[in-house]
This record gives sequence, structure tokens and C-alpha cells, in this order.
Amino acid sequence: MSVRILGFGRFGRALGELLAEAGIEYRALDPNVEVPAAHRADSLRSLVTGAEIVVVSVPVPRIRAALVDMKPHLTRDQIVIDVGSVKVHPMEALTEVLGADVPFVATHPLFGPLSLALAERPLRVVVCPSDLHPAAATKVRALYEKIGCEVIEQTAEGHDRVMAHTHALTFFVAKGMIDAGAGMDVPFAPASFQAIARTIETVRSDAGHLFVAIQNENPFAAEARKTLVESLGAIDRALAQPRERSASDADAPPDSTRLAIPDLGERSPALAEARAHIDGIDREIVALLARRAQLAQRAAKAKAAMGAPVLDANREAALFEARREWAKSAGLDAEGIEEIFRAVVRASRRLQRT
Repeated sequence: MSVRILGFGRFGRALGELLAEAGIEYRALDPNVEVPAAHRADSLRSLVTGAEIVVVSVPVPRIRAALVDMKPHLTRDQIVIDVGSVKVHPMEALTEVLGADVPFVATHPLFGPLSLALAERPLRVVVCPSDLHPAAATKVRALYEKIGCEVIEQTAEGHDRVMAHTHALTFFVAKGMIDAGAGMDVPFAPASFQAIARTIETVRSDAGHLFVAIQNENPFAAEARKTLVESLGAIDRALAQPRERSASDADAPPDSTRLAIPDLGERSPALAEARAHIDGIDREIVALLARRAQLAQRAAKAKAAMGAPVLDANREAALFEARREWAKSAGLDAEGIEEIFRAVVRASRRLQRT
């Protein structure tokens, strides 16, 4: 597999390292960043020529222009992917510029240089296939899995809706706390703040430069911010305006109904019962996984006796397809069930190799 990277900033460089570790040949082009000589391309034409997959690793607002410059050098045998933190606008750019002429897939790796430096696992990536090029998503999934990623398929709109209420709000809250000087340079802090402090540090270290793009390029971020600000405003007003009290309860504390943060596990017997049943089922699942592991070891011995490799791609493809059908028959999310079995198979493969 031959991969080319347009843009060798912090993420482009990190992606290059993952590719190299997986034994995948890559080259990169970035006029503003020093690219190692062994991987350096001299021009856009030389970068693209011979590539199977071309990664556009430039800021989201520059993706369209990069695609326009690149298109004259692309062929139908290649696949173009982006790695932006939002997906609706990049998908629109990919569709409008490349259309049916060049296969493409929109992707969002849910990790960054800091995640890699801390050896955080698993590495996850969202893949948004295009109806124009359904086969391209399969090849892109294979690339990400080869460099150690778990792949989640999602629509571009579904991705951005989730990111608006997670990624974008996290950056928004972190930026507000930084500007407010919250907890900066204090000699001690409670555990509740330490968790938030780690989030702020991650935002500042890993992708603080993405703040504006994440907020402005995600079409659902503004509404998510508005909802959060309105909720905080309501809480602030409730704190500032305690209820009127009669003379008989003048010493009673203000009404905290609006301010309560309920512990649902303690307050809901039905929830507690459901969780107990879930724990019991999970124990059964673990026992079944242990039985499956024993069978995997038996299969490994049989393969060794035959001189067969551990990985049987055809068998795995049929296995995943069968589990998807089982999930559909049971009324479950087929993609979610496939994710679970992919994790099980990865563990089984590791066990067989040892």
C-alpha cells in the first residue's frame, strides 16, 4: 500500500510515523514544514503519482483549494481522504471537486500527537463513506486497521452532530476556563477539578490551534454552545435568586430543586436492579469469551500443524458478515455488533500468535 500525505504539520507527521511503524511506504509534501528526505516529495505531481491513497492533512478551510490543485494529477485508481475534525463541509468539498471522477472518503482520526505520545489506546477513527464510491471505504478501513485503529462508520452529518456536543463543547468550556483564569497556578485543587485540568491541558497541548475551525466549521456547534450557555445562565440565576421564604422557615436553606445533580443509581431502584442484571449477563459473556479463547487456542494448534497462517482474511470477512446478519435478525445495530466482534477477533488473533 502506497500512501501520500499533503500537509506535514503535527498530525501529518504523526500519521507518517504510524504508517512507517506499520511498514507502509509514504511520501509527504508541505512547503512550510521540513519533511525528512526519505519521505519528501518535490511537487504535487510527484506526490500524487503512484499513490494508492492520498491523505489531505491541511486545515479544514483549505481542503477545497487543495483538492482543486490536486485533481488534475489524480486518476480513478486512487482514493483521496481528508482527516479534518469536522465532516459535513469536507464531504461537500470532496463531492463537488472530485465527484464521480476520483474515489474519496471523509475521515476523522479521533486521536492526535499527544495521544500517540502518551501511548493511549485504542486509537479510533470515524470513516464517512460516500454513496458515489462505496468500495473506497473498504480500502480506507483496511488502511486504518493496518496502522492499529478501530474504525467507526458514520454519516458526515451524524459525525458532526456528535462532535458538536462533545469535541466542540469540550474546547468551548476549556477556552472559557482558560480565559477566566480558573484554577491556574494554584498550590492545591480538589480531585473534581484535577480531571477538568487534565482536559484543559489536553486541549492546549494537542489541538488548541483547532479551536476556531472546530467551532466555525461544524454546522451544529453554534446550537450546542447556545444550549450550554442557556443552561449555565439558568443555573446562575437560580443561585442568585433564592426562593422567598416565610418567617417560619427563615432559617431554612434556599430551595435546591433546580440545582440538584441527582445520582440516578441511588435514586432509582429500577435502574439499580437493571444494572445488577447487566452485571450478571456480563459475567456470562466473560465466561463465554473464556470458552471462545480455548477454542481459538485449539484452532491455532490445528493451523500450526497444517502450516497455515493465523490470519484467514476470507474466514474473518464471512464471520463479520454472519454476525451482522445475526444482529439484524435480533433487532440490534449491525455496525455496533460488528465492532464488538472485531475486538473479539483481534484478541483471539493475539492469543493464537502467542
